[in-house]
Order: sequence, then structure tokens, then C-alpha cells
Amino acid sequence: MQTWNTLKTTLLLAALTGLFLLIGWTFAGQQGMLFAFGFALLMNLGAWWFSDKIALSMTGAHEVSPVEAPQLHRIVETLAAQANLPKPAVYIIDTPMPNAFATGRDPQHSAVAVTTGILNLLTQDELAGVLAHELAHIRHRDTLIASVVATVAGAITYLAQMAQWAFLFGGMGGRDDDEGAGSLIGGLLMIILAPIAAVLIQAAISRSREFSADAGGAQIAGNPIPLARALEKLELAAQRVPVQVNPATSHLFIVNPLRGGLAGLFSTHPDTGERIRRLLAMANAGLDQLLTA
Repeated sequence: MQTWNTLKTTLLLAALTGLFLLIGWTFAGQQGMLFAFGFALLMNLGAWWFSDKIALSMTGAHEVSPVEAPQLHRIVETLAAQANLPKPAVYIIDTPMPNAFATGRDPQHSAVAVTTGILNLLTQDELAGVLAHELAHIRHRDTLIASVVATVAGAITYLAQMAQWAFLFGGMGGRDDDEGAGSLIGGLLMIILAPIAAVLIQAAISRSREFSADAGGAQIAGNPIPLARALEKLELAAQRVPVQVNPATSHLFIVNPLRGGLAGLFSTHPDTGERIRRLLAMANAGLDQLLTA
């Protein structure tokens, strides 16, 4: 699992480098490619080492101490001990949207974040089920690639915005005049396709990781039923509560906060109803028996 996630992370960073080079060539020829290459190297370094901090910043999360959120810290500490993991840092996002996610390049540098909405919606058992799911992501080493993808998707969206400003202020001057038409077409395609590429990169995250985290979370918590109940509540809330997240971070959350459009077509999350059905099947079959099958 860890080796495969590391390989996927490396491939995504390589794809980001290639995209930066293409954009640099489109807008400024060879000089643009050289500038883009240097920028891509910095982005790769930052995505690898600081993607968790970037993801937390993009969601508006702020760290809370045991004094500020004692019950939340107690739940995380208990579950971390049951999962044989270091206790992650605890963050809260001030939004009515009920959701949660985990981030960090490894268990020693991990964090869990919950929204104020989820704290108000779920019971303590249901919240523990959700946090156990997030700790399973940490244990499975899913969090590095998820955080990197958030950084990559955000960078691609930023590139599309840069392209729009380049057109507005004539930033296509790096190419010869006889290549102006090609640059214009390439730039327009970049503006249109870059956001789609961001969504597709997010969709490249295997949906099976959510099923695996559900099973691992049920094992950590000792009971799949609270997580199943939590998912049902979160799915209903996601349909009612207005979205207040950066689209580049949507794949991080336990339930996809985005509905419709490209986000729905290329969802990084499996059907919530199927996730609930599997958790209930685990409860009916016996948790230990199913996990060892």
C-alpha cells in the first residue's frame, strides 16, 4: 500500500512538471519552459513536504489544543491508541458543512480536521466512527497522496487563472508573430482544459481507498454501525448544506461535498449508499470474521 501510494505520488508530480512545461512553452516559448521548469521543481518540493499544511490552509482549518476541544482530543487519543498510531494533530474548520478529513505525509506527521458542522450533527459514537475512518487513512498511508493531489489540483486551477490574466494583459509576447495563432489556440485550450485536468487528477485517487478506510475504521472503532449512521447523516447534509470548500480539496473529505457538474461525473468517492451497505454487511457477518476473510 505504502509503495503504491508513493509511486502514484511520484507520477502525479511528474505529470505536474510536464503540464508546467507545456504551459510555459505555450505562453513564452523556450524561455517560458525554463521558467516553468524551475517553478515546477519548487512546486514538487513543496507538494511533497508541505502538502499537508497547504491542504489545511486551503480548507481554513486551525489547530485546537486539548483545552479548547477536550472531548474531541479524548476521542482522537483513544482511537489512535487502539490503532497503534501516534496521536495526530487536531484541527477544526469553522463551517456548518459537516465533514472531516485526515492529512500528513506519514503517521508521525499527521493531522485530522473536523468541521464545526460535523461536531454539531453527530453523536459521540458516530463522530468516533468518522475519526476512526480518518485514522485508517493515516494507517494505510493514503494521506500523502491525497494531500499532494490537493496541492496539484490547486496549482492547476491557479494556472488556468494565470492564463486568463495573460490573455487580458497580452502575456503571449514570448512567441514569434507567425506562431501567434497557435499560441492563442493553445492558451484558450489551457484555460478550458486545466480545470478539467484538475478534476481528473482528483478522480485518479482510487475510490477503493474509501471502502478500505471504512473497513479499517470499523476495525479501529470496534463497531461498523456508528460509521454507517454517520455516513447516512453526512450524505443527507451534503445535499442540503451549501458547499463552502475549495474544490481542489473535495477529495480529502469523508463524503464528497461537491454535487453535480464535473465533480459529480468524476467523483473521487464511491456511492455512499454502497459504503453503508458494506458496513451493515460487516456488522451482520461479524466484523472480525469479515476482516480476516
